[in-house]
Amino acid sequence: MSALRVNDLHRSFAHLKAVDGVTFEVPHGSVCGFVGANGAGKTTTMRILATLDYPTAGSAEVCGINVVHHPAEVRRMIGWMPDHFGNYEHMTVLEYLDFYARALGYKGKERRQRIQEVMEFTDLIPLAERFSNKLSKGMTQRLGLGRALLHDPQVLIMDEPAAGLDPKARVELKHLIRVLAQEGKTIFISSHILSELGEMCDSLLFINHGRIVHHGDADSLRRGSDLLGGVLYDVQIDGNPAAVSDWCVLQQGVQFLESRKTGGRIRIETPDPSQAADVLSRMIKDGLRVIEFHREERNLEDAFIDILGRLDAGQSPITPPPLPPSSLITDP
Repeated sequence: MSALRVNDLHRSFAHLKAVDGVTFEVPHGSVCGFVGANGAGKTTTMRILATLDYPTAGSAEVCGINVVHHPAEVRRMIGWMPDHFGNYEHMTVLEYLDFYARALGYKGKERRQRIQEVMEFTDLIPLAERFSNKLSKGMTQRLGLGRALLHDPQVLIMDEPAAGLDPKARVELKHLIRVLAQEGKTIFISSHILSELGEMCDSLLFINHGRIVHHGDADSLRRGSDLLGGVLYDVQIDGNPAAVSDWCVLQQGVQFLESRKTGGRIRIETPDPSQAADVLSRMIKDGLRVIEFHREERNLEDAFIDILGRLDAGQSPITPPPLPPSSLITDP
C-alpha cells in the first residue's frame, strides 16, 4: 500500500480545469518533490490530499484511506504545512504550539513532553518566548513545521516551504526533511527551487496545466537527453584545445558547442552509449590525446523546460500507466 495514491483526479472551477486527470503514487518513507509553474495545479492537488478541497472526479487516498469518505481519519495521518499560515499577535512560540497541542487533544504531561520534543527537533527552544508574529521567514517556517509535526503524522504535505528562505534557512529545512524521511515519514513537497528538490527528493513529479508530465528520479532527468535527443559531453585533451572543434567539423552526428581551457563541450546526437564510445574511439584514432571524456549532467530546470518543450512540440506527455479503478468519486 502506498502512502499517497491519486487516481484520475479532476478538479474544476467553473470552466477552469485546475487538475485534469492526475494519477500517481508515493511509497511510504520517501520524499517526493512536486514541481510546476504557478497555476499548474500543485496547490489544488495538495489541498485535496489535505482534505481541504473536494475533487470533481477521481480518487485520492492517504495510507489507503479515501480523503473524501473519511477525512477525519486522513487528518490524523497527515501534517499539512501550507505556503502561508496565520500567526497571532501577543502569542509566543511556546503558547502557539501549546494552543495547537491542546486543540489536538494532548493533555498534561503528555502535551508538555510532545511540545518539548517538537521544539527540540525544529530548534525552537531558544525562540520559546518570542512573539510568533515577530519571527523571521526561516523561523516562521520552522514554527509551521513544528505545528505540522505535533501529532506525529505519517505523511507530511508541504506547499512551498522553502519560498523566501535565505540560504542558511534552506539548508536547515533540507536537513530536517531528510531526517524525517530517515525516520520513515513520507514527505510530499512542492517547490520552485528544483536544484534543492533534486538533492533531497527520492522522486520528482512534474505537473503542467493540471496534468502529470513526468514522474521519476532526479538522476534520470539529469542524465536524460535534450529536446532533440542529444547529450552533452565534456572533452579534455593534452594539446591545442582548438583541435577538438577542428575535429568536430568533419564528423557526422557530433556538434562542437563551446571552447574550454583544455578542450570543449560537444553534443552527440543520440543518447546511445555505444555512439559515445565510437566518438571517443575515433578521436583517439585520429590523434587527439584525450585525457578526459565524460557526459555532462543537465540541471533540473533544463530538464523541466525540455519536458515542456516536448509538449509544445506536440509530443505525448510522459505519464505513468493508469491505476486500477478504486472508489472513483463522481459527486463530492
